[in-house]
Amino acid sequence: MTESGPLTVAVMQATGIVGDATRNLATIEEFATRAVARGARLVVTPELFVSGYGPAAVADDDGALQRERLAAVARSAGVALVASTVDRQDGERFISASLFDGTGSELTRYHKMHLFGAAENTFFAPGRERPQVVDLHGVPVALGVCFDVEFPEFTRAAALSGAELLCVPTAVPLRPPVDGRPAPFDTRLVPGMVVPTRALESQIFIAYANHAGPAFAGLSCISDPYGRRVAAGETGEELVQGDVSRSVLRAARHDTDYLALRG
Repeated sequence: MTESGPLTVAVMQATGIVGDATRNLATIEEFATRAVARGARLVVTPELFVSGYGPAAVADDDGALQRERLAAVARSAGVALVASTVDRQDGERFISASLFDGTGSELTRYHKMHLFGAAENTFFAPGRERPQVVDLHGVPVALGVCFDVEFPEFTRAAALSGAELLCVPTAVPLRPPVDGRPAPFDTRLVPGMVVPTRALESQIFIAYANHAGPAFAGLSCISDPYGRRVAAGETGEELVQGDVSRSVLRAARHDTDYLALRG
């Protein structure tokens, strides 16, 4: 592993408006401009943000056009951008994530493998290929989408493929009360506990971008290979920023090399 300076990553936490792609793209552009002013070289946005997260309502969106516009945002701001869109191929629809570099070139596109809930499974097909690992400013990067990261084998496979940073657009809602009592599963545990655990056990950085409240859990974060949430949001709209340092990753793998010592 060669040494390089840290990659400053900004995670955008906001809520996409279903059916208002123009407004949502403007929000991404605004956040990207702010992130660049703060030194970020990569911006990660939430799941299906351009469409707004509503699987039934957005399944027929023109993802190709949205990706053209996202590429233009990346190129205009001069920053790498991870964004999630609908991808239609060979009669199937997928929830996808794309990584654009600062020139607007799409370096990789990934189809969400683990669909969540009846709506996603009704309107979308699960992806069938693991994410590619691509180089971004000297850092090997892979993509996941939302529910993917809740499966330890998914993150482990990305790390074993050489990824040092996993970027995860997500849409984790808060669950309503059941019979007047809080839902048994508090979804805030996913960004608060699950994501840092995945980063620790697979010794990888994770940039996790959720929609903002009140309907979504928020708590977007950047977690490091020691399982620390080195940058974390609350529930409102905000920009969460932190550094991905290969020296930290190297130290974590030296301290306890889970990847090399796995059974």
